[in-house]
Amino acid sequence: MPRFSVIVPVHRVQAYLHECLDSVLAQSFTDFEVIAVDDHSPDASGAILDAYAAADPRITVVHLERNIGLGPARNTGTARARGDYLLFLDSDDTLVPGALRAIAERLEHTGDPDLLLFGHARTYWDGRVVRDEYHGLLAPGSGPEVCTLAERPELLRASAFPWNKTYRRDFVRRERLTFPPGWYEDTPWTFPALMTARSLATLDRVCVHYRQRRAGSILSTTSRRHFDVFAQYDRLFGFLDARPELERWRGALYGRMADHFAVIHASAVRLPPTARAVFFRRARAHCRRYRTPAGALTPRASARLRLRRALVRLGAHRVFRAFARAGAVHRPLLVRLRTARRRARTAVLRLHHGLQRLRPLDARLAVFSAYWNRGYSCNPAAIEAKVRELAPHIRTVWVCPERYAHTLPPGVRRLEPGSAGHWGALARARFLVSNVNLPHGHRKRPGQTLLQTHHGTPLKHMGLDLRTYPAGADGMDFRRLLEHTDRWDLSLSANPHSTLVWERAYPSPYTTLEFGYPRNDVFQHATAADVLRIRAALGVPETATAVLYAPTHRDYRRGWLPDLDLARLARDLGPGFVLLVRPHYFHADPAGPATGSPPAEELPEGLLDVSAHPSVEELCLAADVLVTDYSSLMFDYANLDRPLVLHVPDWEAYRAARGTYFDITAAPPGPVVRTTDELTELLASGAHAAPHTRELRAAFRERFCPWDDGHAAERVVRHVFLGEPVSALPTPVPPTERHPAPAACPAHRHGATAQPPAEESAGTRQPPPAEPQPPSAAPVPTS
Repeated sequence: MPRFSVIVPVHRVQAYLHECLDSVLAQSFTDFEVIAVDDHSPDASGAILDAYAAADPRITVVHLERNIGLGPARNTGTARARGDYLLFLDSDDTLVPGALRAIAERLEHTGDPDLLLFGHARTYWDGRVVRDEYHGLLAPGSGPEVCTLAERPELLRASAFPWNKTYRRDFVRRERLTFPPGWYEDTPWTFPALMTARSLATLDRVCVHYRQRRAGSILSTTSRRHFDVFAQYDRLFGFLDARPELERWRGALYGRMADHFAVIHASAVRLPPTARAVFFRRARAHCRRYRTPAGALTPRASARLRLRRALVRLGAHRVFRAFARAGAVHRPLLVRLRTARRRARTAVLRLHHGLQRLRPLDARLAVFSAYWNRGYSCNPAAIEAKVRELAPHIRTVWVCPERYAHTLPPGVRRLEPGSAGHWGALARARFLVSNVNLPHGHRKRPGQTLLQTHHGTPLKHMGLDLRTYPAGADGMDFRRLLEHTDRWDLSLSANPHSTLVWERAYPSPYTTLEFGYPRNDVFQHATAADVLRIRAALGVPETATAVLYAPTHRDYRRGWLPDLDLARLARDLGPGFVLLVRPHYFHADPAGPATGSPPAEELPEGLLDVSAHPSVEELCLAADVLVTDYSSLMFDYANLDRPLVLHVPDWEAYRAARGTYFDITAAPPGPVVRTTDELTELLASGAHAAPHTRELRAAFRERFCPWDDGHAAERVVRHVFLGEPVSALPTPVPPTERHPAPAACPAHRHGATAQPPAEESAGTRQPPPAEPQPPSAAPVPTS
């Protein structure tokens, strides 16, 4: 007897069926059966099912001789089910990786309740993933772990789908629950199941991705068959009449019914125009037939909801339509009003900015920002901290919105982007520091110093070098780009390679400061105690090997999709490893989780989502190993002299789409792998820290880290803010004489000798390291 029976009704879904079945068969929890019911589908769905069943004995296929509809097809699958629990999955939807394991663990933790509700997310054709609006009902602490509906009546407000729940099979049999025929078969199934379950539990985790099809679904079909909803509510209230002990729920179900009727009537596509008035009359009749007796329990509702229900109950079709039309007119009007208000505000701010420019410059004011105002980070943050230490007479202000205020150190004043204070500071500050460009509306004044710090050593093409790479340029205005670079007074460089790239990619009359990257100073100053403190705050055990996975952005993709099977990697490496997952800053947000990344509750054991951590430098200090692809983070992490692994599954595609200044796979900072299996074997065997990898890192540091000695911020502040000549600044300490922060794991510390594996796999063999170029030599372009 399997733990789960996954029942998949199938009809006209040949384009989506492979993805649906693959999402089930790839689950890490394997104690399940799949019962696929071919509802006499006229396309290739039946043949697809047979092919899957031939390849996997867990799949049973039932071919129906005639089309009976979604509900009866589910009943057919239920009759053949052998599992402890039933799961219904529509054949154009998918299970999220790890969903079955999470459900199984929650069932065990809550004592195998009759019914478990879990989360889902809508997925759209344009790549958007939007979580169900009622997911707050599933959150821990929102009610008892195990309850009845009487203890948590608000669960009746949850989305009434059968596939966002799992049901004990003996509970379904005991209550004789079945799906009726028709288009709205979910209604007479879901509510009786909730009302009759003797024990309910919730799981605050997205387990199903609910596909929102552009065409072909019931909800996007114009037909009088939507009148089927009336028969389904007849069945639901008939069930209620036969169970007097459930009478208390009549008021709540009455409200759900009126809301349902209103949603169908308000839809622009479901009802033919000639059927709208008839539908509303039928809705009024149903509301009168099943009206709630005086004094019955009726859940609270908003004034807007009460008005809508009253209009349905009264059958006021024309008034209802008038309100709908008024809303349709009101929304564009609001848009126009907001646009006018925004333009007026912009005009006032420009006037304010112009007036502030007439005032003298404030020689003691410095404005800092980073990553388009996404919080306190990168080179500007390291410089700002050093200004407060070495030049306390300078007042520093940081530009970021309220949502990033928590990233600011105590005592640092915040400016709201676009505010009068922000524009006033831009107009009067003596010093402007950023790692990206300032607002286009700002014009630098004579006497102001704009320091462009950049935010990484360039492997990929940048600036004007993107002109022949449309995927990387993505509509970039190169003329405007040059307008911005012409405002730079100083350009900070981390190494000779960066100097040559910046001067070619951004050809403007600025002065280059070859001082190193201030954000990397911490690597030379942090102590072993600092490393352990950071790891403890992240939840990384002291004895575990922490692997930081930090891939870069792909210009030829939308959103973030890991090229590694992170769940399998964490599982195969075992409890001795912890994976820290950090997407590119386009997708990682210091104020929230990564865009497109799994919610924290979906992550398996041994895997931590650190996308919201404000300091990537702290993550580097916590990590014993960095796994990246083409991210500039590799150039920074090399300063720690800890193992680096390049995972480059799409090197050819990335290079073709973005362009690179050199072949990183020819002279890498560590081993190069292409698959999850190769990476797993490399890490598990210890080959990532073998002696020859230290030689690769040494050559890499010599070429790309000549000035990152822990004094870069000091050099910047003393020269830019205090006016000291370059000749008076600290001379860079050679890489071989530095002592970076030690790794927590002894085998990965600077100078430690790791035991090489007995036999190196084919996926981890490397060619001999390329002869390092002297720091002043330019890399040879190979694109």
